[in-house]
Amino acid sequence: MQTAAPHPAATPIDLSAAIDTAVSAAHAGAALLQSYAHHRDDLVIDRKARNDLVSQADREAEEAILAVLRARTPGFGIVAEETGGAASGPATWYIDPLDGTTNFLHGIPHYAVSIALVAHPGTRLKLPGDQGITQDTPVIGVVYDPCREELFTAVYGIGSWLNGRRISCSRTATLDDAVVATGFPFRDFSFAGQYMPMLHDAINHTRGVRRMGAAALDLAWTACGRYDGYWEMGLAPWDVAAGTVILREAGGTCTDMHLRDPWPVGGRLVAGNPKIHQALQDMVTPHLDATPAASA
Repeated sequence: MQTAAPHPAATPIDLSAAIDTAVSAAHAGAALLQSYAHHRDDLVIDRKARNDLVSQADREAEEAILAVLRARTPGFGIVAEETGGAASGPATWYIDPLDGTTNFLHGIPHYAVSIALVAHPGTRLKLPGDQGITQDTPVIGVVYDPCREELFTAVYGIGSWLNGRRISCSRTATLDDAVVATGFPFRDFSFAGQYMPMLHDAINHTRGVRRMGAAALDLAWTACGRYDGYWEMGLAPWDVAAGTVILREAGGTCTDMHLRDPWPVGGRLVAGNPKIHQALQDMVTPHLDATPAASA
């Protein structure tokens, strides 16, 4: 798991400046993606592993994002999907330049840029009454869907927005009335024995299950009430960091599936409005192995 040692920041983080930086970086990355969107056949594509692709668009979008973040926040750590990095400083950026690469490469208009800032223990925030961060906490989240021109943003302690309009999660109270999102095993199949019984239960006990192929958007759509809940396994920290704070600030709950980490840094998560989150947690828990795989 990517963590940083406690860092007593001398100057509190200005979350207003941080969200502006993240939005600017997301637009820079999305501009690169969309420049390739209509001639994808010309892209250079590499295979990192089975069903794990990276394209020229991913790499160039990440470079554009990093240029903005490094120029404006040189003291923050960076963990990015394509270039790696490590948690450090008072806070760390978690970056997925193209969440939904397979969708993008197949011309399916459902993908996003995802950028989050995770504050580390000891860090102060420029917020009224702030007492400092006591555990790793996502405090800034941006998920930008350039196909729909939908910009989801969140600031810790302030709220979540879609294109500047405040959003909140659904009020659905029971699973049988809920539409939930998920993601199938596609790269790591080691947890398929745990996941398939969960999917069976969800199919039989919810109004419907959706699998769209972009975790950041699954979380953002749960935050604005399109989905009532969401669970998935086998993700990476950059897939879920931004969506976690967007959902939490929209009144929802997003937790590590094993209830061990302060946010789903290990890539196994349960999310939803509080009632659906609890119902999904109760649904998945009986099928979990006692010891999860090591966090990313």
